Parts: sequence; structure tokens; C-alpha cells
Amino acid sequence: MTKGVANQRIREATLSGEFAMTDRDFKDIAAMLYADAGIYLPDSKSTLVYSRLVKRLRTLNLESFRDYCELVGSSSGRSERLEMLSALTTNVTRFFREPHHFDHLHAHVLPRLLEAARHGAKIRLWSAACSTGQEPYSIALTILGLEPNVASLDVRILATDIDPRVVEEGRNGVYPEAALSEVPANLRSRYFTAAGDGMRVGDELRQLVVFRMLNLNADWPMPGKFHAIFCRNVVIYFDEQTQQSVWTKFANKLVGNGWLYIGHSERVTGPAAARFSSEGVTAYRYKDGTGA
Repeated sequence: MTKGVANQRIREATLSGEFAMTDRDFKDIAAMLYADAGIYLPDSKSTLVYSRLVKRLRTLNLESFRDYCELVGSSSGRSERLEMLSALTTNVTRFFREPHHFDHLHAHVLPRLLEAARHGAKIRLWSAACSTGQEPYSIALTILGLEPNVASLDVRILATDIDPRVVEEGRNGVYPEAALSEVPANLRSRYFTAAGDGMRVGDELRQLVVFRMLNLNADWPMPGKFHAIFCRNVVIYFDEQTQQSVWTKFANKLVGNGWLYIGHSERVTGPAAARFSSEGVTAYRYKDGTGA
């Protein structure tokens, strides 16, 4: 091996541990994640990628990240590409996370919507990155806290995520008892039942939420519009162009005077920003139209 070739390999090796991951390997993985989910991985995330995927290489008995890239880039590696997506996406969530949004929903949004529902209106809300379900169930609990008889009304919550595993967890609706610590005691006792060492979402809560797989950077098949959309701490992982596209798509999916709730580090930017007014902490009102 010539000295020049050896130096080139040293430059290419970004991480050396149980498996070597070269610059090319990282860039290929980052490109696939961007193509599939719109998530941008800067070079500084190479250590994260290594730590999240090294278990997959062990499981598959592969010898290198180059072998892994070739697998997930092939037609025969489609199932593993989903595993890669699941490993590289962040699913931090909990009941009533960022509670000011649920306080705002409770005080300023739901009373009007529920009154409209009592007069026959169809009310739709969307948890657009639902993870394992705590967010949409928190929305449902907020609704039930105001209207225990909501089952008689046309009120539903769509819960979507790109990761099929977390969607299935949310659909199953079983959580460790400690995960319900932020759920008010009266709601916890009424809308959850014991399930082994954990707690299961009860029927009254479950029937409000419909879980589906959805990629925010692909086509959205839902024909209708929503009165409130939660998409928190997700768009921050997109590059600026993708963020602006998603904000515009959300605007197009809201009824007039509908609400968009986003993460504490996020701001609506680009052309869509003119279509929203900021009211409350990371709560945006859609300004077009007259609402429900």
C-alpha cells in the first residue's frame, strides 16, 4: 500500500471502533435519511449515527458500514432501511409534554370547538409526529376533561408518524405506570386500566384517536382540514427548505383560525409565516378564513 493511499484511508475514516465508518459511509446514510424522511444530518452527527446503527451491524453479522450501506441501498434491504429509519429518528415523548400547549388548547381552543360539535360540527385534530402515542392521548384527555360525553360527538384525533414501530406502540396504548405521572389522577383512574405492570388506554380514550403511518415529506392523503395541528420538535431536524415546505403544507391543512402547535426551539418561517399570527408560546393561529 502506498503512503498516499494509506493517508487517504486515514482521512476517510471518521470513526474507528468495532466497525470503521468512513466519511463516504456517513454521507450515504445521511443522504438516504434525507431522501426518506427529510431529516438533515450534519457531519457533527457521525458519532450519533455510529452509536445508533452499530447494533444493527452486529445483528446482521455484517463486517463494515460499507456492507450496511450497500444492503440498505438495495431493493432486498427495504425492511432494513425501515429499521435504519427507526434507529435514527428521535422518539422523545411523554404525557402532557410542554404543558402550556395543553393549557392553551383547554382554555382558548376546545371550548369553541366542542360547542360547535354539540351543534353537529365535525371537529378534527392532528398529532403529526405522534411517536408512541402520548401526545395524541394527551389531546384526547384534554378533550375528555372538558366533555366526558364526547363519544356522542363527531370529534376525532389523527395520530401519525413515519416510524411504523412507534405507531404500533401508540395503537396498543400500554405504558409503564410511571409514564402516567403527569396525567391528572381523576383522568388516570377513569380512562386507564391496569395491564400487568403497566396501564392500558381505556376504550373511551382509545376511540378518539386513529393511528396511521405518514411521512411528512411525502404526499398527505387526508382530504379534509384540521382545527388544530400538533407538530412539535420534529421540523427542527429538517433543513430550511424542507421546513418551509412543511409549514406551507400545514397552513394548507388548517381551517381558518385553526391552530398550529410547534416545539419550543421552532419558528414558522418562509412564505407560510405571513399566514400565521403568533399567539402564546409556540402557538400559531392560521389567519385565512373564518374557522369552523
